[in-house]
Order: sequence, then C-alpha cells, then structure tokens
Amino acid sequence: MSTYVYGIADAAHPSLPDGMEGIGRPALTVRTVTGGGLAAIVSDAPENLRPKRRDLLAHQNVLSEAGGGGTVLPMRFASVAEDDDAVTAALEERAAHYHERLEALRDRVEYNVKAQHDEDSVLRTVMTEHPEVQAQVERNRANGGGSQGEKLRLGEMVASAVQHRELLDAQLIRASLEPHAHDVSPGPESSGWITNLSFLVDRASSERILGAVEELRQSSPHILFSVNGPLPPYSFVEVTPTAPQAAAVG
Repeated sequence: MSTYVYGIADAAHPSLPDGMEGIGRPALTVRTVTGGGLAAIVSDAPENLRPKRRDLLAHQNVLSEAGGGGTVLPMRFASVAEDDDAVTAALEERAAHYHERLEALRDRVEYNVKAQHDEDSVLRTVMTEHPEVQAQVERNRANGGGSQGEKLRLGEMVASAVQHRELLDAQLIRASLEPHAHDVSPGPESSGWITNLSFLVDRASSERILGAVEELRQSSPHILFSVNGPLPPYSFVEVTPTAPQAAAVG
C-alpha cells in the first residue's frame, strides 16, 4: 500500500504523533518511518485521495500535534510515496538537506499576508494623487457625462492610476513587513489580491509582524488585509526537484 507523508522531523523529536488518527475514513493510524537520523510522520494512503475538508483538517492536526514538541518540515497535502521503503530511501538520500532545513526552521512559523484594495477608498486615493484624473472627471461632468471617447479616456486613466497604486502598495507592504521576518516567500498570484506573501518568523516574537500589519491598516485604510498564521512553514521547506516523490511536495 502507498504511504502518505505528513512531515519530517529529527528522529529524536520528543512528540512524534505515533498512534493518533490521520486522514481517511475510517481514519488511518499515524506512525513513523525512520532513516538518516530522521523520522517521517506517515500513515497508509487512502485510495482516491481528494482534498476534502475532513482530510485537510486531519493533515493539519497531525502537523500541529507534532509541531507542539519541536520542529517539523511540513509536507503538502497529498504527498504520497510508493511504500515505507521508498520513504526510508528518500530520508537517507536527502538526509543532509533535511537536517539543514530543520535547523533553519527551528522554532519558526509561517504567517501568510494577503492584501487587496477597498475599491471606493482606492478610487478616492487616486483622485487625490492624480489631479489630471479629477480634472477629466470634472470635464465629463460639465459635458453631461462626456462623449464615449471621453468616458473611455477617463476609464483608462483610472485603471492606470489604480494599477500604479497597486504596485506602490505591494512594495510598501513588503518593505514594512520584511524586516520582521527571517525570510519571505511570494505566493501564487490570484485575482483580487495586490500581494500574497508568506513570512518566516520566530514563534516567540510573532507579535512583531502582526503589529506591523496593524500599523499598515491604520496608515493605509484603502488596503484590506488577510492574515493567516501561525502556520507550519510550508513555504520554506525548499525541497529540491530531484528529491524522491515522498519528499517532492513541500
């Protein structure tokens, strides 16, 4: 049977969740597989694995339980190896890399920060910052709304000003938060967000980055923030493309 991998820790990790329930229905029992001075937290892999809410939460719960007692390299949901022997081979082959990553991530957590513009607020902001846009609005208003060409010109001016504001605000957010983190990992771009960044921070001093976000909220009310954390440091595992399948998703 295939082996599902939740995460990787030192073999001497004090609270590996051996015997607890993991993903699957009925829930599959979590165990450990060792190699290279490391322990992979695993269970059997259910057939037809899909990202269902129950299994996503179970994956997170196993990592939270393990992370409570020490550093764990989290694997992404649905990291599956051929069997336990393949997991052992991956641990032994990549032992130096995993030990280095465990040391780099020790006592650190991830915070993900996304930001988007409040549409009405940012329009007011760009009107203030770009007098030429406000002037075009006034011209159109004086001309009964303006011609089709004037309306098109105004739309293009507003879109350009908003895009410029998005770029400036994305730069501002990173510059304001990066000093409070050991590392920064850009997340995938998605519509609606002007920035999507993950920050690696010390668990014991994570209030610093949260305070910096709050300062940005107060100083830039046209920006709306979504903060998720503390999380296992998924974005900072740095698994290499040549690693075996069990270790290739992280």
